[in-house]
Parts: sequence; structure tokens; C-alpha cells
Amino acid sequence: MGRPRTALIDRERIATIALELVDGEGEFSVVEIARRLGVRTASLYHHVDGRDGIVELLRERVCEGIDATALGAADWQEALAGWARSYRAAFAAHPRAIPLLMASPVRAPRVLSQYERAVGVLLAAGFPQGEVMKVIIALENLILGSALDLAAPQPMWVLADESKTPKLAGALAASPAAGRADAAFELALGGCLVRLAALRGAAGA
Repeated sequence: MGRPRTALIDRERIATIALELVDGEGEFSVVEIARRLGVRTASLYHHVDGRDGIVELLRERVCEGIDATALGAADWQEALAGWARSYRAAFAAHPRAIPLLMASPVRAPRVLSQYERAVGVLLAAGFPQGEVMKVIIALENLILGSALDLAAPQPMWVLADESKTPKLAGALAASPAAGRADAAFELALGGCLVRLAALRGAAGA
């Protein structure tokens, strides 16, 4: 029997099935990916370096949704803000992948290249080299926390007896549910950028 004209398995198919599993179940197994592809488990190892390799395929697939061109903006604050918004949207589309990806070191070359650009933006803006990774990690904490917030139940606060928490009830009533997560993200991002501007100014003083 000749070989099939279309390969049964490749890295793109592996990534697609793995992400479908993670989106649905929050996890994946090599055995289940192989089953869905109709191949033996050992066949996957001709294309990926075990489970860690599949995690990096997932990271690359999710991060494809990030618009890295935002980092090319002339103003460093505009560059970081655009990147942060796009980064949040990409991960908000796959919130169940976040815990899985955060538990593994970043190795994927295409993802590392985005960090390289972000570091370049900060260095060019005058941030001390020793502060750069702290800035990026702080931004990621904000971004990923907000991405998870977008996937949170609505409403998030359920008050059985408002008389016991009248201040909370009043605050919730005064805050429209629609767009609450976006407004909170923009508030936090704006505050972060103000703080970063102060840090940059202090470094250049």
C-alpha cells in the first residue's frame, strides 16, 4: 500500500487537537491526541519533543493571536498598551490554557522573539536593563489576570441578602455589568503605565 497523499499527522494538526482538548477540558494527554489523529502515540514523537513540545506548540498557537506589530509604535507607552491589549485578547480566547502554559518555561522561538521586541522597546525608552524583566512580568500579571477575568462567571458576586452587604450591593448596582472587565483592565493598565513612566523618569534623573 502506498503512502497517503495527505499526511495523517503534522505539528499543526497536533497543535489544533491539543488546543481543542485544553479549551474543552483544561488539559490534554498525548494518548488522546494520538487517538483523535488516528495514529499510534509513538508517532507523535517524530514531530514533537514529548509533552513539553506539545505545550510549546500550544503556546505558539495561542500567541499567534498577539499583534506583535503594536510594539513598533513610536511611543513606548503606546507600544506597550497595544501589545498588552492584543496579548489579553489572545489569551482570553483560550483562558483554560493559561494555567498550563504558566507552569512551563517559555521555549518557543516565535514567542521568544516577541519578548525580544518588548525588551527592545523598554531599553530604547531608557529603562535600566535590570528593571526590564520586572516591567514585563508586571504587565503579564495584569494581562493574564484580566484574561481570566473575562472568562469569569457573570455575575461574579451573588448577594443572597443585600441588607448584609449594603455597600457592596450599592457599588454593584452603580457599576454596569457590561464592559466591567474591560473598564477594570484599562484602569489597571493606565495606572501601570503611569508608574512605569515614573520609574523611567527616576532612572534617567
